[in-house]
Amino acid sequence: MSTTNEDQATGSYVSGEGEFTRDQRYIATRITADGRDGYAVEAGRYRLVVSRACPWANRAIIVRRLLGLEGALSMGIAGPTHDARSWTFDLDEGGRDPVLGIERLQEAYFARFPGYERGITVPAIVDEVTGKVVTNDYAQITLDMSTEWSALHRPGAPELYPSELRAEIDEVNDGVFRDVNNGVYRCGFAGSQGAYEKAYGRLFARLDALSERLSAQRYLVGDTITEADVRLWTTLARFDAVYHGHFKTNRSKLSEMPVLWAYARDLFQTPGFGDTTDFVHIKRHYYEVHRDINPTGIVPVGPDLSGWLEPHGREELGGRPFGDGTPPGPPSAAETVPAGHTPLG
Repeated sequence: MSTTNEDQATGSYVSGEGEFTRDQRYIATRITADGRDGYAVEAGRYRLVVSRACPWANRAIIVRRLLGLEGALSMGIAGPTHDARSWTFDLDEGGRDPVLGIERLQEAYFARFPGYERGITVPAIVDEVTGKVVTNDYAQITLDMSTEWSALHRPGAPELYPSELRAEIDEVNDGVFRDVNNGVYRCGFAGSQGAYEKAYGRLFARLDALSERLSAQRYLVGDTITEADVRLWTTLARFDAVYHGHFKTNRSKLSEMPVLWAYARDLFQTPGFGDTTDFVHIKRHYYEVHRDINPTGIVPVGPDLSGWLEPHGREELGGRPFGDGTPPGPPSAAETVPAGHTPLG
């Protein structure tokens, strides 16, 4: 079985039938209000390590910002590319994270689990006191930010995982993960024509169903932004820039699917979404790292991003983006996406 940098960094693999399989054995330790796993929620104790290129990490960046956790949970930003071993802090002076003092995220994993053999993935939360990774369970991280970290939320923080909607959110998330979030990878890394066509069919069947759902309501669940919207959006944001060409998900561009394109623009123009998205990092990661798919490493210049700022008209469906809450303020200078990396400026 051949492997790629993506496979080695995540622990994922391609089966004998050519189907991409994501290793979902993450570090399940949780940071909770009561500290039952040995890690209690505490302002200033932990560091969220992300890459703006990664859709799974982008979720955590968005949720942290919407909830106003910036002052309680610091954030380290790895570069857009990685080698077979680990994400690196090449954006920082001297190539070291200024808080953790490490060059590779791998060092935090090895500090807790010497010789850790699974994927060195982002997002990851590291204990600043010990320098040890606490968790890389990306799906649970954002849910815990909403529930376990609530005492540290900003005034006016939205409810992204309201108790009365959790069953529906979980159901929507399950289908979106299988067929969309992970579905684009199942297309891109398929090792056989049959596996690719199966994943392709499931992807667009799900996107069509989501289009139908969103034709009558502004958001996926209820009338406000929830965890479900965050999870779908990070894949939609990368669709035309990466997945349509690089991963061969080319039945339609996002910009050719009217409902989903308007929905995506609506969220992009909402504080916390577009202002955390770095299209330069996104393209560099996929096109430079996946050399088995793109051997030359050439990064496309397009697509034109100006369309993200066009009016979306979704207000006509009603809904209140933040419910009874308020939008987050602007990102800090240290966390602002660089000029030229986004159509926002």
